Amino acid sequence: MSNVEKLRADLKALNSEYAKIKTLPPEERGEFGRMMNQKKQKLLVEIERAEAEAESSNVEALDISAPSAPNQPIPVIKRGTRHPLMTELDRVIQVYSDMGFDVMESRQLDDEFHMFDSLNFPVGHPARDGYDTFRTAEGFIPPAHTSTMQHRALKKYKSKLENGGQIAVVVPGRVFRNEDVDATHEHTFYQCEGVFVSQDATMGQMFGVLKHFFEAYYGQKLKIKTQPGYFPFTEPSAELLIEKPASLGGKGGDWLEMLGCGMIHPNVLKTAGIDPAKYHGFAWGGGIDRLAMLKYGLNDVRYFESGKLDFLEEF
Repeated sequence: MSNVEKLRADLKALNSEYAKIKTLPPEERGEFGRMMNQKKQKLLVEIERAEAEAESSNVEALDISAPSAPNQPIPVIKRGTRHPLMTELDRVIQVYSDMGFDVMESRQLDDEFHMFDSLNFPVGHPARDGYDTFRTAEGFIPPAHTSTMQHRALKKYKSKLENGGQIAVVVPGRVFRNEDVDATHEHTFYQCEGVFVSQDATMGQMFGVLKHFFEAYYGQKLKIKTQPGYFPFTEPSAELLIEKPASLGGKGGDWLEMLGCGMIHPNVLKTAGIDPAKYHGFAWGGGIDRLAMLKYGLNDVRYFESGKLDFLEEF
């Protein structure tokens, strides 16, 4: 019998002695009870010490180089996978980088000036209302579009214009909108903004850049077409559609609306300290979530932010 087992047997015997208290005169019961409790507490301390000594003596050194036991399966280690949005975001950045565009990171919180004023949003524009735009108690704004970085991009790179060069930058980032969430609308998603400024920038150049991007992204030649659009920070403005790629089941004649674009409004250039009489520019912005949904054949944008492991593990 081990020391631990002997001590536990002594504790069991001690517990049985408590029954004697009923046979004692009332004046002796208190002293008997105190004596029994002292013995019990002493035994409990000895048992705890003995168990600790026994456990430490049974610990064996782990040999991590030892082979597994025969017929014992090797445990499967589940490793994390890249989120599909991050994979597509890297792909988008790579295509634009190969075209010579610089990359700026967006922000998680911004202010009224960069979100609206610098982008030629008039006072009283509906987008300024809390109905469409989130605001913190301190008055900060979680960006509703990556265009909030357009002013910073123009200011940061305008020295290139003064040296006879051009501004060419893309801004990927996460954006937030006060949306009614459903299969095609989410309050949190990703966008990529593009800005280009030079002495001779034209709509034709813009369409050429965007056509090249989508052809490189989908790996095939594509037709594009446009339809009129409206954005306070571009004039004229357009919405770009591409021919549905064969990789997405396109058979010709099918069109997909992909992004908004246009020539940068003169007021936006002026606010950034760029002379609109001398320089011209164009800008565009599109969703990364939409690209991923089309590529993977998904029909619910909420999957991306759901945290469902069975969905994420597919990638």
